Amino acid sequence: MLDRERAEGGNRAILVHMDVYDESHRENLSEFKELVVSSGAEIVAITTSSRSRPDPKYFVGSGKAREIAELVKQHEADLVLFNHTLAASQERNIEGLIECRVLDRTGLILDIFAQRARSFEGKLQVELAQLKHLSTRLVRGWTHLERQKGGIGLRGPGETQLETDRRLLNLRIKQINKRLEKVKKQREQGRQSRQKAEIPTISLVGYTNAGKSSLFNVLTEGDVYVKDQLFATLDPTLRRIELSKDVTVILADTVGFIRHLPHDLVNAFRSTLQETTEAQLLLHVIDSADENRDANIEEVEKVLTQIEANDIHCIQVMNKIDLTEVAPRVDIADDGRVKRIWLSVESGEGINLLKQTLIDLFREKMVEGRLVLPAAEARLRAKLFEIGAIRGESHDEEGRYILQISISQRDLNQFESREQVSLASMLQK
Repeated sequence: MLDRERAEGGNRAILVHMDVYDESHRENLSEFKELVVSSGAEIVAITTSSRSRPDPKYFVGSGKAREIAELVKQHEADLVLFNHTLAASQERNIEGLIECRVLDRTGLILDIFAQRARSFEGKLQVELAQLKHLSTRLVRGWTHLERQKGGIGLRGPGETQLETDRRLLNLRIKQINKRLEKVKKQREQGRQSRQKAEIPTISLVGYTNAGKSSLFNVLTEGDVYVKDQLFATLDPTLRRIELSKDVTVILADTVGFIRHLPHDLVNAFRSTLQETTEAQLLLHVIDSADENRDANIEEVEKVLTQIEANDIHCIQVMNKIDLTEVAPRVDIADDGRVKRIWLSVESGEGINLLKQTLIDLFREKMVEGRLVLPAAEARLRAKLFEIGAIRGESHDEEGRYILQISISQRDLNQFESREQVSLASMLQK
């Protein structure tokens, strides 16, 4: 048990990283440091080790666990952060030995999400993921944690639910799920409205900190929060933009992915990520200067498969070419479609290539032909003139209107729905 009182918000952290041969437990130390800094913790020491497989009791082995305990005393640390996902028993065992709060990689990511969530839906989703994670750690012998008043890993529900039994916790989870279901229905209504208007959606996806939000701001001339840290953007942002006079799209900026993103978070944010699954195009933003570029691409593709968005047409946007001295260009796949675009959001190089690619891809299909209307259909003729669909007009011997029609597929669909008429079947090519 821990006997000492800890100052509110104590964030002096010792980082623990272990190199293991098991791919399921292997993590990146530099990325973990970024995560810790993004959480607001102060790194006072880093200890590393290597094992063929994790120790079932302490994960790092008893000798390394005792070494961590000495580091805690030496640096007066407030918490120990593991760059790995610990089993509940491992977390309890090492916490009891070193007499300091322990947080694994999953708990740290959940804490960062708790800090970043701004919308009502985002906060609910984070709380849901936190409670599910916490439910596996609600066991007897944890009452000492009531003394901890805040800090990394104890924001949001962590501050109020630690002494709540499983029955109350499960009740709260049910309440959140009901609220999220209502929000999901509202989001679905907005999505259906966009589909009725036939405005295509482009979803920005990518590894966290690859430059998605910066690209979003450039394309929309917006001011979405941008900072050089992991998970700077959490809540989805949608903007309607006109790429040209005849091309209008909805651009969606979503949460960035990361290696071994906690499963509960992916599930909790499934409704948010549905903006991705419903998109007509994915722009996979990639930090082309990152030495782990290929591994990051693989991780994003894993999540896209997990949320069933891997079949959507995807264009890779190779960002930050200003750091690699690569010239802006467009790569074409064997099927003739654009596969990859090299650009720099920071310098603006290649942005026009991306815009032109999107314009060419979503330029509206024009429906053209000859329409013959009886004289009695003067009202329908006037309506077509109002929307600018008539390019030429003449009359035949029977006094019928011979109209040359040119109209976009979207405007034609809207006109037919509004006037309750099927012009497409009447047009003569």
